Amino acid sequence: MSTPPTTVSGAESTILPVASGRASWRHVRRLLHEQRRPIAVVLALQAVASAAGLVGPKVLEGVINNTTAKGGNARIEEAIVIFAGALVLQTVLTGASRGLGAVLGESILARLREQLVKRVLDLPLGVVERAGSGDLLTRASTDVDDLSYTVRTGLPQLLVASVTAVLAVAALLWTAPVLGLALVPSIPIVAAGTRWYLRRARGAYQGEMAAYARVNGDIQESVAAGRTIEAFRLGSKRITQTDRDIRSWIGWERKTLGLRTVFFGASEISYVIPLVGTILLGGLLHIDGHLSVGAVTAAALYAQQLINPVDTLLAWMDEVQVASASLSRVVGVHEVEPAPTTTDEPVGEQVVARDLHYAYSADHDVLRGVDLETTPGARVAVVGPSGAGKSTLALLLTGVFAPRSGRATVGGVDAHLMPPARLRRHVALVTQEHHLFAASIRDNLRLVDPDASDEELYGALDAVDAGAAVRALPEGLGTRVGSAGSILAPGMAQQIAIARLVLADPHTLVLDEATSLLNPGAARHLERSLARLLEGRTVIAVSHRLHTANDADVIAVVEEGRITEFGSHDDLLAASGAYAALWRSWQGESDTAAPGDGPTAP
Repeated sequence: MSTPPTTVSGAESTILPVASGRASWRHVRRLLHEQRRPIAVVLALQAVASAAGLVGPKVLEGVINNTTAKGGNARIEEAIVIFAGALVLQTVLTGASRGLGAVLGESILARLREQLVKRVLDLPLGVVERAGSGDLLTRASTDVDDLSYTVRTGLPQLLVASVTAVLAVAALLWTAPVLGLALVPSIPIVAAGTRWYLRRARGAYQGEMAAYARVNGDIQESVAAGRTIEAFRLGSKRITQTDRDIRSWIGWERKTLGLRTVFFGASEISYVIPLVGTILLGGLLHIDGHLSVGAVTAAALYAQQLINPVDTLLAWMDEVQVASASLSRVVGVHEVEPAPTTTDEPVGEQVVARDLHYAYSADHDVLRGVDLETTPGARVAVVGPSGAGKSTLALLLTGVFAPRSGRATVGGVDAHLMPPARLRRHVALVTQEHHLFAASIRDNLRLVDPDASDEELYGALDAVDAGAAVRALPEGLGTRVGSAGSILAPGMAQQIAIARLVLADPHTLVLDEATSLLNPGAARHLERSLARLLEGRTVIAVSHRLHTANDADVIAVVEEGRITEFGSHDDLLAASGAYAALWRSWQGESDTAAPGDGPTAP
């Protein structure tokens, strides 16, 4: 089971699920099962290495007993040879096991990353929209980084320490079984401390990770919306919110630090008890004649050898809790319920909405009973005031969101039930948000058509008025863009994103402010170029610029989640309703606008 998504800082944002300990362990078992042979090799090498490390105390036991025995022969030379050989063997095998352990850790980590990336790419788009970028980015970066340290470094060390500790205890019991009693007092201390810590640590670290994700999301949103925040003087409000989330994060940090302080304090006590107990009990048994000096010495050395592996195991206990919390968040991404799909193929090209209702929060519908029927090849403009639900309608028509009730269909098939790869062959959404990957312009365009020739790529760019600009670049289509390449003007980057759509060649386009980053004149020119290119295709355009509506075959006016008017430009002007008022307002702004500026609808 996993914890369900929880709301964070607003009804429209949710944190992705966090997997339970059992689910996380099942995921780990599958990963370990895939690497069972390398794990067996590492364990075998370390077992032999640890056994070689136990030779020294046993050799010393023989030397001491021979020396103290009447007429004994210490045989120092032979002991030195055996000890040196065992030490060399231990060093070589330990190095080999740690090297193979590091390779094993990298293999497991690589597999974990591959699975996460695949799952993230398969997430339903509605889930990604609701969760936002902060939580998902934190899981794919910070949480995976926390896991990488544990898997790369911790896994080999834990394997080595576990084998060494088991063999050291076995050697002590073999040397002097009765001295095993010296280990007993440490067991309840370690068990109680570990149990106390584990019951509290997982939840505390999960809380810390979630708090960090909120801080990460706050900062990302503030940076991305910097101009909006400045324009509406929201800086102090954003700072207050970020400070509040940072205080929550610090509170969780203090809690986990307190847990570590108690746990490590109890652990340090448990290290000393076996060594002191072995020496005291062994000394008493030697005085009574039950144990030789050599046996007591060897047992004490074996107890001493326990300190390092046990210390490693307990020290990594804390890192394992951090990794466990991170793992539960990473595995939680895998536990997002997959979107239901259908194998039905669309029949025809008609996009239809019937009685659509949609709500971002349970108590408020953004869309209420929307009906919209398109004629294939028609140009439909969707206009209305901000917040009326226009962009939400676009997301439902393109299958990003599933309606709360009603249907949004493409060729008679529910859009949200169609697998994205199949749906995008029929209908595509272009928003004012766009993304160019860190690659060449050629590679960015070929995402939708890997076999497209350069001529076809330039043809798509020419269609969106970007061909000449790309040809003028020093490397043309080979110019690298994105985070690691050239920084393009927002308008040109948007044109390249739209050119991808031209190559995809769907029969229906939903444009949600797709030209918003261009100046009004350039946007008008691009829209006319697209109109010529997309002749015969259905275009549903959401826009504040009313020249889009003027060019459309039909206009849908959305107000308060409903389509209140539907018809041609002339019909709606004659009706003297909301659209006519909007048009008159736009015309008034147009008369007073500066040259090159373009008015927008309120």
